[in-house]
Amino acid sequence: MDETSKQHRRRPHYSGKYPRRFEEKYKEQDPERYADEIEHVISKGNTPAGMHIPIMVDEILDFLQVQPGQIGLDCTLGYGGHSSKLLERLEGKGHLYSIDYDPIEIEKTTRRLREKGFGDEIWTPVSDNFRNIDRISEKYGPFDFVMADLGVSSMQIDDPSRGFTWKADGPLDLRFNPQKGESASRRLAGMSRDDIEDMLRENSDEPYAGEIADAIHKVYWRRQSIETTGQLRAVVEEALEGTKSLAKLPKKDLDELKKKSLARVFQALRIDVNQELEVLEEFLDKLPSALKSGGRAAILTFHSGEDRLVKKSFKSLEKAGVYREAARDVIRPSREEYFRNPRAHSTKMRWAVKA
Repeated sequence: MDETSKQHRRRPHYSGKYPRRFEEKYKEQDPERYADEIEHVISKGNTPAGMHIPIMVDEILDFLQVQPGQIGLDCTLGYGGHSSKLLERLEGKGHLYSIDYDPIEIEKTTRRLREKGFGDEIWTPVSDNFRNIDRISEKYGPFDFVMADLGVSSMQIDDPSRGFTWKADGPLDLRFNPQKGESASRRLAGMSRDDIEDMLRENSDEPYAGEIADAIHKVYWRRQSIETTGQLRAVVEEALEGTKSLAKLPKKDLDELKKKSLARVFQALRIDVNQELEVLEEFLDKLPSALKSGGRAAILTFHSGEDRLVKKSFKSLEKAGVYREAARDVIRPSREEYFRNPRAHSTKMRWAVKA
């Protein structure tokens, strides 16, 4: 094909003054080139598309007390925000290992951190699930410090093709690793009505779990399917609109209730698809053996189910003498961070020090 016959493809441009669709937000997805645009988005209390703002960085660094020459582990690499700050504290001495189960994002973040100057001699990305911390520790540890940010990365939430958000239509997938396990659509298709209700109650405390479970199960009873996020959203909204106790609610209040229920439904399904609570329990059981004596561990949680597991593990292992010390109370983000990053609102930090 000669040059004259090639079609010129334009970059997608903003529709109107501000972009709405993920693929139109090309400036937000290129922070090196459009730094002013990124800062403008963040200053308004929003997270740029395709980017993740690390949460409670100062609190984590204050607790971990990272020193040059130490060996550390970031169990949840994500966008690389926490790993970058930990690497800066190492000052080119020691080593940091960073785990990520998402094959799409680990490739992007590895390229990003290499461009920042963090080479093989100081940093190693590890493509694995942090439930396998024992296997990772046998190869690279034990560690002076370990951290885990259990929140879903903004890059995953914002990209409709990953299926994590109800706000845009896309395949109902929700897997951290799209190459392994069952997608959310297949998972739902194989669940009974009671299984769906239990999942919604246990993973997100959804108050209308019964009504939503009835509506989802009815779709499959009719030999239909739910393949996209938009289809699941429609089923949930119809279930709530048909709930007698909500019939007299003003439209504004009902719309707000729908948003909250949709967020909980997608959270519950994501937790189930990725076995998040089972993975966390396994990780917490193996964590002490991955730490050196005096090693420090900090974990950020984002919903009550996660926090209960971390609190229970740290408390029981402290009582057993495995941990020398553990957090009595949770540490929360500052008021300034709440404004700058709304996704920090539900964050809780707990920590422990190995005996």
